[in-house]
Amino acid sequence: MSTAIENMVPVTVLTGFLGAGKTTLLKRILSEYHGRRIAVIENEFGPENIDNELLVQDREEEIIELSNGCVCCTVRGDLLRTLNELRVKRQQGELNFERVIIETTGMANPGPVCQTFFMDDDIAEYYRLDAVVTVVDAKHGMTTLDKQAESQKQIGFADRILISKKDLVSDEEYEALRKRILRINPRAPISSVHFGEADLNEIIDISGFNLNAILDIDPEFLAEETHDHHHDHECDEHCDHEHHAPHQDSVSAFVFKSRRPFDPERLEDFLGGVVQVFGPDLLRYKGIIYLKGANRRMLFQGVHMMMGAEPGKPWLGKEKPETKLVFIGHNLPKEVFMQGLEQCLV
Repeated sequence: MSTAIENMVPVTVLTGFLGAGKTTLLKRILSEYHGRRIAVIENEFGPENIDNELLVQDREEEIIELSNGCVCCTVRGDLLRTLNELRVKRQQGELNFERVIIETTGMANPGPVCQTFFMDDDIAEYYRLDAVVTVVDAKHGMTTLDKQAESQKQIGFADRILISKKDLVSDEEYEALRKRILRINPRAPISSVHFGEADLNEIIDISGFNLNAILDIDPEFLAEETHDHHHDHECDEHCDHEHHAPHQDSVSAFVFKSRRPFDPERLEDFLGGVVQVFGPDLLRYKGIIYLKGANRRMLFQGVHMMMGAEPGKPWLGKEKPETKLVFIGHNLPKEVFMQGLEQCLV
């Protein structure tokens, strides 16, 4: 039994490292969406929850009324249990909310949170994972990325990336951070936000997790990929290492493109194999596949070990069918993927 997409409750996962400005953004969404009811699930460590003045505190209860009439529930239990409780209370008319925002702890890898929406049938039928939005702090972003592997994963999972505190850094520093983020994840649009003043239309109801959502890969990333080999020049004493030595982040992305069609069986075998071997390190993978004998594109995406494909739009008469796949993951062996996919082509 599948629910029509429009009747499903959209869920936004809000992630970002400690101090990046997630709570500021969340407050902004809550105040601006006045009159629309939002259930907020706080997945924070520690006793302090969303700032106290925002809440009408009721210590006994897991569900707390927010000052703008939203519902906030702190996750004392498991995310799955909390989502199911919210579902039951909404179905019984005890609670009325239109969407859910999950604010993850600053230390969290969003992977398990996203997987929740694919693992449990009740959840998968009732909720629609709309997007993962990641907030990055311009001032401390570089250091955080250097020291905290989880922050690289948060960027790798993102459908939208918001850079906060841009006013505290120089244009060069901002640009260096933006380029680094792009190498980790070339498929999430990046914009800067000032004190949480994001355009909410870019964050909410964007279907970023949807198979059908357009596969945007930043053209700059593709250009950089082609020019990678120019970086091996000899340095002299005038050389500024900072400028051309990309940070070796353990999370990075690569794109596979081909105008030749795939052999469906070989491709299925290969993808099944790589997911078994590299699943835990594959954060997001997504794309459009050109299959032999199919008159329409296949839309493909996955998170860790779980992947799915569904038929997309037909190839139009003048269109040149093309496969375009992006893989974002943790220390992935690019060559293994590229050669393996190449061997699956007809």
